Amino acid sequence: MSPNLKSTIQNPELGEYECLADLNLYDSPKCDRLATQAAARRHLRVISSVQDVQVCLCEDDYPGWLSLSDLSLLRPCTIPYQARSFSEAEIKKLLPEVIAFTQKAMQQTNYYLWGGTVGPNYDCSGLMQAAFASVGIWLPRDAYQQEGFTQPISLAQLQPGDLIFFGSSQKATHVGLYLGDDCYIHSSGKDQGRNGIGLDRLSEQADEVSQSYYRQLRGAGRVVKSYEPQKR
Repeated sequence: MSPNLKSTIQNPELGEYECLADLNLYDSPKCDRLATQAAARRHLRVISSVQDVQVCLCEDDYPGWLSLSDLSLLRPCTIPYQARSFSEAEIKKLLPEVIAFTQKAMQQTNYYLWGGTVGPNYDCSGLMQAAFASVGIWLPRDAYQQEGFTQPISLAQLQPGDLIFFGSSQKATHVGLYLGDDCYIHSSGKDQGRNGIGLDRLSEQADEVSQSYYRQLRGAGRVVKSYEPQKR
């Protein structure tokens, strides 16, 4: 372990790091259950390291714990992460690339991975975040956060590149990307969905998987801005 990394473990206020490789972040200090992933070159902050290494990803403010074995894959940042702003018009021009990212991801062998944001295996909101991040636009991490972040629209207003949300009356638990003609792409689980990235339809007359999600349809949202991290 380098001296810089060692000093930061002793004093987590020292700062921000760049990931040198794709990393797993976990939902507890036990580091036995995936919460999210950080692709190489993402930035994170160590926020606690008294006994365990708790971190927060800079691009989306998502918290998690890092395995001690992965500390060697961090490099201290010389330039802090700076969010880039996008106009609604700029985002609209980039949507074909966002859609293309999901379609290319679907062509690779993949399976549904809870917490997955790094290909080839994604969860639902991880695929959405990765697709938009591929063109520099950041969304919050989870489906319910993405629903709250987007501009609400009616189903009649749906355009390719909009997000569609599913779940209960209380909370969005699933998200897909609208492609047009009542079709959307998403990464769905093994029990209810397709165990990976696939296409489904907004219809009660479609197959069983599409019908199941259609019964959980909550609404839709349009991405009109890129996420800006909280000031610290």
